[in-house]
Amino acid sequence: MLGYFKYLIKKNFYPFLLRDKFSATTQIAQIQLKQQYLEAKKKGMLPNFNDTGFKVFSQFEEDGKLLFLFSILGTENKTFVDIGSNDGINSNCANFAINFGWHGLFLDADKKAIAIGKHFYNKIPNKWSLKPIFKTAFISPENINSLISSEGFNGSIDLLSIDIDSNDYWVWKAIECINPKVVVIESQLAFGKENLIVPYINKVNNALENDNYYGASTFALNKLAESKNYRLVGSNNYGNNLFFVKNGFEEIDLPKIEIEETLNHAYAKKQMISFEKIKNYKYIQE
Repeated sequence: MLGYFKYLIKKNFYPFLLRDKFSATTQIAQIQLKQQYLEAKKKGMLPNFNDTGFKVFSQFEEDGKLLFLFSILGTENKTFVDIGSNDGINSNCANFAINFGWHGLFLDADKKAIAIGKHFYNKIPNKWSLKPIFKTAFISPENINSLISSEGFNGSIDLLSIDIDSNDYWVWKAIECINPKVVVIESQLAFGKENLIVPYINKVNNALENDNYYGASTFALNKLAESKNYRLVGSNNYGNNLFFVKNGFEEIDLPKIEIEETLNHAYAKKQMISFEKIKNYKYIQE
């Protein structure tokens, strides 16, 4: 009953409760910040990537870092694909969808979350805006390309976000139908600098043996990224969300960094200590 009550609150009151996040003041402030970045780029005085984060809709400070990235990179077509989007509100793509008019696909297996997201976006920012597409499906390497392309997303897009708390590595590896300029993907900090990937977790057997026994290490994701012609340019403060940029775009202003630079936060170090409990589990190295 409590869960259903929370669902009703989210569905019916989110547009009111979150109204400050898509107010004219919020939008103008971000537009001004974007212009400041462009001016700083001309003068060769861009801030450090790590100092650009802030939260509007994202879970942590990804919104600010993505605004910084696309201020420097520019946009191809203002499109995104968000895999593991939940309701599409607490999302790496929501700020662009709501405050900058981007179009995209929110993809998640949770029907209730998708229903909340649909209702929210139908109310804001206004009834005439182009609404994002919501799709409910269990996501796997086998179906991810058809799920994306069936909704009309193919070729170049600006942003791909992957956060499904399990098979992120395997899903990104399988994606071929889109060519994103920027990829944000969750890493498993418990694995530290090791090249470790948890074997694919299927729909039937999806119970996690341990809270940290899922996903792939920063090292493994970086190796996959390089095979797809991407470079690591940073992470969120905790180090568990990685930002990759397609090679050939703004390599001077957005240089490649080493994976160690994403593992310095106290939270990351605490997570790495927990690896002792799961070090003898089954892993894959590619």
